[in-house]
Amino acid sequence: MINKQFEETSRDILQFLHKRFGFALCMVTRVEGKNWIVLQSEDHGYDIAAGQVFKWADSFCFHMVKGNGPRICPRCEDIPLYATATIAQKLNIQSYIGQPILNEDGSLFGTLCAIDPNTKSELILEDVDLLELLGSLLSKVLQAELAQNRHVNEVKRLKKKAFRDQLTGLYNRRAWEELINKEEERCKRYGHTAAVFFIDINNLKEVNDNLGHVVGDQLIKRTADILIDTIRGNDIVARLGGDEFVILSSENNKAGAERLLNRLKANFEQENISVAIGYSMRHPSSGLHFAAEQADKKMYENKQKIKSALKLVAEAI
Repeated sequence: MINKQFEETSRDILQFLHKRFGFALCMVTRVEGKNWIVLQSEDHGYDIAAGQVFKWADSFCFHMVKGNGPRICPRCEDIPLYATATIAQKLNIQSYIGQPILNEDGSLFGTLCAIDPNTKSELILEDVDLLELLGSLLSKVLQAELAQNRHVNEVKRLKKKAFRDQLTGLYNRRAWEELINKEEERCKRYGHTAAVFFIDINNLKEVNDNLGHVVGDQLIKRTADILIDTIRGNDIVARLGGDEFVILSSENNKAGAERLLNRLKANFEQENISVAIGYSMRHPSSGLHFAAEQADKKMYENKQKIKSALKLVAEAI
């Protein structure tokens, strides 16, 4: 069972902040590149829910983390950076508190923050130690839970269940379905980005028909080897069956996914193996399963494009 202590502690702290200080919106967020993702919210009037995504640079927390804005601000109109921030043009924010949430290595994970449409008493400035303690507590809980739920633990558990494709040694369809479900839970909880790739060998049927299944199996195994050699260390490859493979690229952003796509294309071209590839990024509002559907669709479109191009070449000859 996945540890949910970070989620539960976040919920308790958000409820405490609302009751103690009366802030209308209290949030735990994740910073991922240029995105500021809401992981949890205690909302009493702003209509902000978990899964919503804002631009990180538009937020008060962006300035707070950089040390350019205060962590406790009873009157935001007194702080020019806050008063002119883009998010203040979209939401009525008159008071604010914020604390960074840190990874084990000290890098920024996200923030604990709260806003209100009314100014607050200057007395909240006296609670700076309490707010720092809450931010530190949430960071420690996060670090402990991430350490416990490392992806490698999930991989080891799946290995013990022998969810393996006999021909290639890769994870099979059953393992894939469990992996993508577990990864979706992690993405929702921690705001991780992820990409899903679908790879399909072109003309495998013709190889089997003309050269035999032994050669066809060798092509499948060589394809699996190339995939393993190309992916990053924490990516996972599975064979869904026949000529179809998938990659779950955890904690990877759009730029990283594009680099992986280019490496796949180059490595298969170098081996003279024709494959169709499609990938899609997970979006917080739709999840990994929708990303997988889109990746499959893009792979099919790529396959049809390759077939059309080969047909034109054949007709020209």
